Amino acid sequence: MKRHTVLQWRLAASFLVVFLLLYGCGNSNPGGPPPPPEVAYITVEQKPVVMTTELPGRTSAYLVAEVRPQVGGIIQKRLFTEGAEVKAGQALFQIDPALYQAAFENAKAALARSEAQLSSIQLKEKRLKELLTERAVSQQDYDDASAALKQIQADIQYGKATVETARINLKYTTISAPISGRIGKSNVTEGALITAGQPVALATIQQMDPMFVDVTQSTADISRLRRLFQEGRLDENGSNQRKVRLLLDDGAPYAWKGTLQFRDVSVDPTTGSVTLRVLFPNPKNILLPGMYVRTIVQEGINKQAILVPQQAVSRDPKGNPLTLVVDATGKVEQRSITIERAVDNDWLVSTGLSAGDRVIVEGTLKVKPGMPVKAVPFDPPGGIKNPAVPANNRNGGR
Repeated sequence: MKRHTVLQWRLAASFLVVFLLLYGCGNSNPGGPPPPPEVAYITVEQKPVVMTTELPGRTSAYLVAEVRPQVGGIIQKRLFTEGAEVKAGQALFQIDPALYQAAFENAKAALARSEAQLSSIQLKEKRLKELLTERAVSQQDYDDASAALKQIQADIQYGKATVETARINLKYTTISAPISGRIGKSNVTEGALITAGQPVALATIQQMDPMFVDVTQSTADISRLRRLFQEGRLDENGSNQRKVRLLLDDGAPYAWKGTLQFRDVSVDPTTGSVTLRVLFPNPKNILLPGMYVRTIVQEGINKQAILVPQQAVSRDPKGNPLTLVVDATGKVEQRSITIERAVDNDWLVSTGLSAGDRVIVEGTLKVKPGMPVKAVPFDPPGGIKNPAVPANNRNGGR
């Protein structure tokens, strides 16, 4: 029994020695305070940032022409392929021209008859005028001859107009494309009866290169931009101010940039927004009329912008944004900030931070205000993107 007790004491002493050795190896500062936690920070800088906003829009064709008949008749032929490109002046439909050809020939014959009578009436009027000076004929005879001459001259003018009208109507039996572009489906077939000025178009032609994009912007955004320009917090970006980028309906970026043409002067009372029209090149016909797209419109340049990563900002129970900074003594300080909007993965801060502040980006969960820390510069993977040309700015909350 005594031997068993001694064995237990030896085992306990061995475990204690092992524990002390392990504890001594893991604690480089035995008996002292633990080292301060390590945090990664960025140094706040004021940089010029191109401010943009993302606005929804719809595409529309640059030119749209509805093909309608200007004379009535029976369609003899359709002279185009549906969905194909057509040129201005290209024949699209052929109306039966028989009646219009006959009317044209009749008008020419009537004109020729009047012109044939003109010569004899002119000679008669001339002779009577000479005899009138010799008082060989009465004044009434001369007046009748003069009136007959004027009548035949008027008939000739009327005949010429009738011939021209008949020629135009005959020409209209061949319906031509008014503009160049892509033609849609035909609404009539061969043998159909059409009338001049009918409400249903025979076909529609749309010119799609270039292409318009109609964008809506709220009046609240317009007022905000006007205020920022007046306060000097936003400057125009020169010729680039009118350049617009485009995102397709699947989120893919469009290869060509557009140019802002104008901003409408009237407000839609149902939505409280105005329309911006942007012109985009469309050489490969990627854009089709009626597509939903998103545009990235430049608002201006904020020359003294302060950007901090979104991961460095938290919120209090009331939703107010907060951030942690390392002060001059190496301790953590909590700052209340004001956020204007998101710029890619950063927040645009208007108040609460100044150039030179060291904002904690990593390690915020293991520190509290007033705690000393070991601060090291933050090294993001892939490097820091140049904020002077951001990919997208989004409206954010204050």
